[in-house]
Amino acid sequence: MAKAKTAFVCNECGSDYAKWQGQCSDCGTWNTLVEFKLGPAKSAKRSTASVSANYAGVRSEAKRLQDIDLEQLPRFTTGATEFDRVLGGGLVPGSTILVGGHPGAGKSTLLLQTMCHLAKTRAALYVTGEESPQQIAMRAHRLELPVDQLQLMAETNIDALLDAAQELKPSVMVVDSIQVMHSDEITSAAGSVSQVRECAARLTRYAKQTNTVLFLVGHVTKDGTLAGPKVLEHMIDCSILLEGDADKRFRTLRGQKNRFGAVNELGVFAMTDKGMREVKNPSAIFLDRGHDAAPGSVVMAVWEGTRPLLVEIQALVDDSSLSNPRRVAVGLEQNRLAMLLAVLHRHGGLQVGDQDVFANVVGGVKVLETSVDLALLAAIVSSFKNLVLPQDWVVFGEVGLAGEIRPVPSGQERLAEAAKHGFKHAIVPKANMPKQPISGLTVVGVTKLSEALSALQM
Repeated sequence: MAKAKTAFVCNECGSDYAKWQGQCSDCGTWNTLVEFKLGPAKSAKRSTASVSANYAGVRSEAKRLQDIDLEQLPRFTTGATEFDRVLGGGLVPGSTILVGGHPGAGKSTLLLQTMCHLAKTRAALYVTGEESPQQIAMRAHRLELPVDQLQLMAETNIDALLDAAQELKPSVMVVDSIQVMHSDEITSAAGSVSQVRECAARLTRYAKQTNTVLFLVGHVTKDGTLAGPKVLEHMIDCSILLEGDADKRFRTLRGQKNRFGAVNELGVFAMTDKGMREVKNPSAIFLDRGHDAAPGSVVMAVWEGTRPLLVEIQALVDDSSLSNPRRVAVGLEQNRLAMLLAVLHRHGGLQVGDQDVFANVVGGVKVLETSVDLALLAAIVSSFKNLVLPQDWVVFGEVGLAGEIRPVPSGQERLAEAAKHGFKHAIVPKANMPKQPISGLTVVGVTKLSEALSALQM
């Protein structure tokens, strides 16, 4: 009997090695190589033969780029405008979509709602590996979803799953989750690097060759990244992350990779007793500031994917009792906060080196762009001097190390969104001044940090 071969695979990048070593040579991480046993050669031949038999009649041929007909793969809607926005306008046949999120974020609820809607007009298959069919049915009845057309199957074996898919021929399929799927040809346990990579590769190959829309549900680690090998991110076409704590009402769906649309697109949902409900006007929710204005609160206009979004940023500056004052940023980049405090000291004449500084983006939104710089500094100065900024002011702009205010993309659209929600004044980079006056909105363009603080009467 032939001895089974072993290999070592990096959990971070998916690189293969013949023997174990402490550090991965490709990505540079330590202690990430995991051993798994390779199947015998005859299993690989049998797998190749079975794949060829399953996909018989599907032939690939080379074509010129101009001869490819785009009408052959028309998009179709998921039934939720916010979901379609994150996906780039709808679902593309043959695409593989990885949906990640923390436990309790609402991944299964959102996909179950979507599949019940799609099952009205096309064949849909929901494969569950973590819950029983009875649990899925109970959730669907509790959410009052149409359950008469959706096909449901509980399966964790990839071969049985693909055989069922070949028989049912679904147009849309959900696999919940990819970490529990396993192949008998690989000896390692389900959830290991080899199992996740092999199962994802076979499912993706099936989706491409049969024009099936495939949803893969993925677990998330403690640091918020998708669990499993990094090579999984290269196999898929779209990776979206459902963010939001279980004790909060609102969830944000953010695109991290999308071959068919914009990256970092944001969709907002509300978790209710009837499931996930899309929020048509997210700016109105994030601007619920109450009646009494307080120091350290500023509204900023950020750009998420293809639309502007108005959110409130809050700062608290207080005397520190520690030798090293605290710098805490929630929803913002920690290092950028420290850099902006240095710019404020050098070019704004304000020393907060002995103060604790806390910054937070209201509503749980994560701001990844630099347009937050000017609003963050305005909130810090407002809290430090105990000055209340008018609630009808909006601020955005990038702040450079020399104290200059740099322009940001889509300034006109940001100002239009602010005017739509009743804001009367705006402090923006001078290069983002609108070419035509905006009705009801007074725009002040600034080029330096000192000018911005003067315009804010600080």
